[in-house]
Amino acid sequence: MISLVAQEPTLFQGTIRENVLLGVEESTSTERLHQACRDAEIHDFIMSLPEGYQTDVGSKGIALSGGQKQRIAIARALIRDPKILLLDEATSSLDSESEKLVQAAFERAGKGRTMVVVAHRLATVQNADIIFVLGEGKVLETGDHNQLLRKRGVYYQMVSSDPLFFCVCLLLICLW
Repeated sequence: MISLVAQEPTLFQGTIRENVLLGVEESTSTERLHQACRDAEIHDFIMSLPEGYQTDVGSKGIALSGGQKQRIAIARALIRDPKILLLDEATSSLDSESEKLVQAAFERAGKGRTMVVVAHRLATVQNADIIFVLGEGKVLETGDHNQLLRKRGVYYQMVSSDPLFFCVCLLLICLW
């Protein structure tokens, strides 16, 4: 029912296939595996590798970039077809190119499910249905991006001072 994509994805020694299917029945169809990877924006990269899905990722995924590991973690979450997808700072340590690919994967992944996202970056939260601005141990503001900008409160100040990074954690619920 619930899948998590954490800030630091955990990959294990083994193949890409084994890492995506971790904890899922081995009888999962190849088409379902490929679709989860397409939805996570990682399928084309995997297919470009000489061994494709049988490529060994190395210890803790050392053979992959941060963005590639993150997209494999997204595919692992999606193959379970969760009703709720939890994303915890899933783009915070990525370069801008990887962040764009991962963000596109999240937008695709959000269709038909509830996403709960913890993020500090505007690009991650601005398309959410509901944004909860947290600070001082409580909810300071709620609304969508435009509503919060019109309020000219904490969210507005954070966006105005630095549009890429926030100093208060944002928790948002996206109902796609």
